[in-house]
Order: sequence, then C-alpha cells, then structure tokens
Amino acid sequence: MSSIDDLRFFHVVAASETLTAAARELGSSLPAVSKRLRALEQRLDARLVHRGTRRLVLTSEGELYAARLETILDQVRELDDLITHRSADLRGSVVVQATLGLGRAHVAPLLGEFTARHPQLNIRLHTTALPLRPHRREFDMAVHVGTPPDSTLRMRRLARNRRVPCAAPSYLDRKGMPERVEDLADHDCIVLRENEGDFDLWRFGTAGRPRQVRVRGRLSSDDGDVVTDWALRGHGVIMRSEWQVRSHLDSGALVRVLPGVPTPPADIYALLADDVHVPRRVSELIDHLAARLPARIAGSR
Repeated sequence: MSSIDDLRFFHVVAASETLTAAARELGSSLPAVSKRLRALEQRLDARLVHRGTRRLVLTSEGELYAARLETILDQVRELDDLITHRSADLRGSVVVQATLGLGRAHVAPLLGEFTARHPQLNIRLHTTALPLRPHRREFDMAVHVGTPPDSTLRMRRLARNRRVPCAAPSYLDRKGMPERVEDLADHDCIVLRENEGDFDLWRFGTAGRPRQVRVRGRLSSDDGDVVTDWALRGHGVIMRSEWQVRSHLDSGALVRVLPGVPTPPADIYALLADDVHVPRRVSELIDHLAARLPARIAGSR
C-alpha cells in the first residue's frame, strides 16, 4: 500500500467509533483492518490506537497523525479538484451528513437529483440523530437545523426555518389552549431529545427579548417522526421545525399554539470545516441545495 492509501485508511479509522465500524466503512473484515493497522503502527514505530477499550480511542501519537494527515489529504483533494476543473463533469465522491427527518424528506431527493445530472459523481448520505462532531471529519458537508454547535465551521444558509409549538385539536379541546408561555409548564409536552441541548427547555421571543419555559410530559423520543405522530394522536404539545409540521398545520391536523408569541429562528445550514479546500463538486452541490430546498420545504416540489 502507498503512503497516501495508509493516510486514507487511518482517516477512516480515526473517524470511526470502533474498528468494527471502520471495517464496515472500508468494506473489509475486522481481522483485515486490525492487521493493516498493526502494519501501519509497525511502519511508523508508534502505537496509534489504544487496545482493550470498547470505543476506539486514539493515542497521543494517533491524534497527532490524524490531525496532520488532514492537511495532506486536503492538498491531494485540492490537486484532484484542479484537474477536475479542466473538465465540465463533476467526479469523485461527497459524504453528506444530515438529521434523520430532514435527510429523509428533503436532502435525499435533492441528492438524487444532483447525481442524475452528474453521472460520474458518487454521494453517500449519512442520516443521524446524534450531534455533529466536526473535529472527527466524518463528512464533506453537513446539513444542520439551527445554530451550528461549532463556531469554527464555515456555514451557508440553505433555507429559513423556525421551530413552532403546536398540538392536535383533540388535545386542545381536552386541555385548553395555552394563553401564555408560562402555561406550557402545566401542559403535557412531548419532548424531542436531539443533539445535546436542554431537551425540555423551550425558547420563545426574540434575540433582544428572549423567553423560555421548562416543560414536562410523559412522552419523549429522539425520533422526530415519532414525536409528531404522538402529537397528531392528541397526546400533547410539541415544538417542531416549521418545515416538518407545515403540511399538518395547513390541513388543520395540528394547530399553532401561542401564535402571537415569536420563536427564535432555526434556519437550515450547510456546514463545512473552515480549514479545508472546498472542491467544486461540494460547492456546486451546496448551490443545488440552496436553490431547491426552500421550495421543497414550502410545500412545492
């Protein structure tokens, strides 16, 4: 194997939770990955990964190697992109990460459109309910709802969005319509447990006049579709992205709660690492998402 192949190999290992996950990502067996890792460590005369832990943990040498190889691989990608610019065709691969709901409903169809236009381009979409970990470099581009968790990331807004509280008419007939933000503390609120924030702290108001309330309820999930379905069945109030519940609000299946109280924006962004070259295939993909996503989430295809 060449040194560049070793760098690409360890890049996948360093970004994986376990060696088993790395083997799955590399399309190889666990014994083969373990053997190749040992051979790389022997060549470098350094231990890169701690053995005996359930999760993959890099040694200090492994952390240094992973950090430095990013610069080298980025230079290789930049060179590839320079050659690709000589052709009108986009080629290569792009790894995209997105949240489960948005990824399934809107990002995936738009990625399909883009690959149909560029038959030499490969795109892999990774949908997850887990928080972003940009320092692990698991993606070329991430589609994220709300304020990015890492201020070092480059970002471009793809579409405007807000989170809105809503409930089914059957629930409001039974429990009554909240009149103030504080009234939500006495309602059955269904909590979406995503990312790493305060799940049950719901925010209202504007940047100049923020308001918040600690809600409670007996139902919670890390799956946005499950949370929305519970609300549709009349089990409580939810706080969901406007793009996700717009059709239910339009049909009357859900009703906006506290319609006169503003909620903070939760815009949809494309996120990129700030210290890497952006290949043309990635920048043009972002242009495609920015052009098409707003119309999709507004209800028109």
